[in-house]
Amino acid sequence: MAALTKTSRRSALSAGILAYRKGARGLEVLLVHPGGPFWRKKDDGAWSIPKGEIDTAEDPEQTARREFAEELGSSASIGRLQALGEVRQRGGKRVIAFTGEGHYDPAALASNTFDIEWPPRSGRRQNFPEVDRAEWFDIEFARTKMLSGQVELLDRLLTIAGESAGK
Repeated sequence: MAALTKTSRRSALSAGILAYRKGARGLEVLLVHPGGPFWRKKDDGAWSIPKGEIDTAEDPEQTARREFAEELGSSASIGRLQALGEVRQRGGKRVIAFTGEGHYDPAALASNTFDIEWPPRSGRRQNFPEVDRAEWFDIEFARTKMLSGQVELLDRLLTIAGESAGK
């Protein structure tokens, strides 16, 4: 009997949450830095909203809430969500985004993990956190930290929040 092979294709659709708070520096957003060896030395243009792939029969808002908890830990809380719409990242992945007021201490980060062969072709499997850092950024600094395909979400948040980019 031939062995079954599983072919896996990553989903081209994710859902996530751009959490915000009103801090001393004005409106701030919570971003996460991806874990793992590929992202270790990347910073500007590497941060993202907490997000994850949508399963076929899953509701985007429920996916976004699940991923928010998985990537940040159980201490992360988010209030009522508002839709921010969809953006397309450079690699073609579509992200359905939501926003809501959040309360989170980045020092409490407790991300889920993933397992990969590292170094490549070494035969050794290693475990890495899906997110290795989380941080609150003011809007203008967040623009320099975020993946370019997600920056538009900041403008959409500002529109919803009634803020102006110059504030």
